[in-house]
Amino acid sequence: MIGKAIRMERIIDRNSQRTVIVPMDHGVTVGPIEGLADMRTTVSKVVSGGANAILMHKGMVRAGHRGTGQDVGLIVHLSAGTSLSPDPNAKELVCTVEEAIKLGADAVSIHVNIGAETDRDMLRQFGLVSERCTFWQMPLVAMVYTRGPKVRDEYDVEHAKLAARVGAELGADIVKVVYTGSVESFREVVQGCPVPVVIAGGPKMGSDEEIFRMVEGALEAGAAGLSIGRNAFQHEHPDKMIQALSRMVHHEASVAEATETLKS
Repeated sequence: MIGKAIRMERIIDRNSQRTVIVPMDHGVTVGPIEGLADMRTTVSKVVSGGANAILMHKGMVRAGHRGTGQDVGLIVHLSAGTSLSPDPNAKELVCTVEEAIKLGADAVSIHVNIGAETDRDMLRQFGLVSERCTFWQMPLVAMVYTRGPKVRDEYDVEHAKLAARVGAELGADIVKVVYTGSVESFREVVQGCPVPVVIAGGPKMGSDEEIFRMVEGALEAGAAGLSIGRNAFQHEHPDKMIQALSRMVHHEASVAEATETLKS
C-alpha cells in the first residue's frame, strides 16, 4: 500500500494527520460563481494561505492548478450534475481514475446523495471507482450526503452517521459529511466511521466566527479536518481565511486566535 500512503501524505499533513481541502467543483453545478471566475488567482490565494489540497474537475486542472508559488495536493473530482437537471441530486461519473492519474492527481473524489431517486446508480459508481482506486493505489475522497424525497433534515445525526459509514464501507479513504451542529452529536459520526472524517463547509455563512465555531466543534469531536469551499474562496481575503483555518486544524488555535490571524 506504499503508493496510496505516499499520495495520502500529499493531501493530509503527516504531523497533524489532518487536512484543509478547498473544493472548487462548483462551476459544473452553478457556473462561474464569485471566486471561481479566475481560477488561477483564487488557487494562488488559498495555496498561499496553507491549504493542503484543492479539489476541481478535470478541465480546470490546466486552468487553475500548479502555476506559480508553492505546491499543493490535487484532488480530481469524478462526479458532476447541474442545477438545471430534472434531478439536481443525481450525479454522474464524468472522469475516470485513469484520467485523473494522467492529470497528476494525488487523489480522486466522488459525490453520492443517499436518498436521491438515483442513489443506487451513485452507489454502483462508488463501488466501481473504489475498485479502480485500489488497483492504482489512489486515495479516494467520498462526499456523502443524505438528500432526497425522504430526507427531511440532512443535518440529523442519524443521517450523518449513515452517510459517513456508507463512505467507509464502500472503500473511501476520507469521508466528507455535513457537520451536525454540536460536538456531542458529531462525535457519534466520527466514532462510527473507521476512516478520517472531514466536514463540509456548506452554504456561505453569515460571519467568520460562525465558521470558526463550526470548525472548533468538529475538531473537538475528532474530525480530521475540513473541506470548505465558498466560505473560503468567496471570502474577502481567501488567503487569510485559509491561514486562520489551517492554524485551527494543524495547530489547535482557538476561535479567538483564528480571528486574530484573519485580522492581522
